[in-house]
Amino acid sequence: MAHEVVLIPGDGIGPEITSAMRRVVDATGVAIEWDVRDAGAGVMEAYGTPLPQHVLDAVGRAKVAIKGPITTPIGTGFRSVNVALRKHFDLYACVRPCLSQPGDGSRYEGVDIVIVRENTEDLYAGIEFDEGAAEVAALSELVSASGQKAFRPDSAISVKPISIEGSRRIVEYAFEYARRCGRRKVTAVHKANIMKATDGLFLRVAREVAQRYPDIAFEDKIVDATCMGLVQNPADFDVLVLPNLYGDIVSDLGAGLVGGLGMAPGSNIGADIAVFEPTHGSAPDIAGKDIANPTAEILSAAMMLDHVGEQEAAERIRRAVRAVLAEGAAVTGDVRRAQTGSARGAVGTQAYADAVIASLRAEA
Repeated sequence: MAHEVVLIPGDGIGPEITSAMRRVVDATGVAIEWDVRDAGAGVMEAYGTPLPQHVLDAVGRAKVAIKGPITTPIGTGFRSVNVALRKHFDLYACVRPCLSQPGDGSRYEGVDIVIVRENTEDLYAGIEFDEGAAEVAALSELVSASGQKAFRPDSAISVKPISIEGSRRIVEYAFEYARRCGRRKVTAVHKANIMKATDGLFLRVAREVAQRYPDIAFEDKIVDATCMGLVQNPADFDVLVLPNLYGDIVSDLGAGLVGGLGMAPGSNIGADIAVFEPTHGSAPDIAGKDIANPTAEILSAAMMLDHVGEQEAAERIRRAVRAVLAEGAAVTGDVRRAQTGSARGAVGTQAYADAVIASLRAEA
């Protein structure tokens, strides 16, 4: 029986890298019924929203989706489609493995860490008020009445909610992931020394949850010390669990340890729905040029196959990707540059996918 998967190509390089990914997945022989749905800036004129209801309906029905990057305007315009999907389906766990690949160009070797990021709360909850809004004045009065120092009247305000339930379920997910995957340690990352109410709550809950997993080592670290530690010695870390904003930032740092965002896959997991996507953005400056690196998208598809019970096919994809990268003869320009100092001899997005497919078939 075929697995139904919603495919959202996305913006910028999204259609190119999802096309490459789809061909690689199809080459495994796993039966996938692809339901292609468009979202993002390109559908705004037709639907008045970057995330039409029919896309949400399709994902809700299939329970599994994989997407390309979708452009999020900076400072103005619509809110992130990625964030909207996570909030709509309560995809509370963002899982981003950072694993060294052959020839990834990183200064490090043997990096193998997993970022588990809370996906629904914190400053990404979207509770914001512009400068001059009536709510800002009301909040100013509330803060002053509480005896705390008032903020400047020309401030814009973002609210940072962190709940007991939200913290508990993401930390539990991190420990269950560690146990299921044979991991040795979970590190809770926070700024509780300064944000004593919100991050303090997250840390308190993390410590409580950790007591139920005596087989998994536990530590907590302040977020800035964590960043320094990751750069100094990534091997000190294994699974990291973080509130939303820190998780977003640290997962990009983790990607930098393994060659960049082009190597970094990701998933967004809820109670019964999962959406898979690469960590990187839509890179509109190189869209349509057949030069984008689809590795992160392909590895995200491997995570998707794991999720639907096709672990053997997922591992075959990972081995094929590693084989192509290790050989270095058919890699995209960013990888070629990392390997040799020059993009000379690099291949395009689809030719790289061809090489991965050839490696899959050779193994079979």
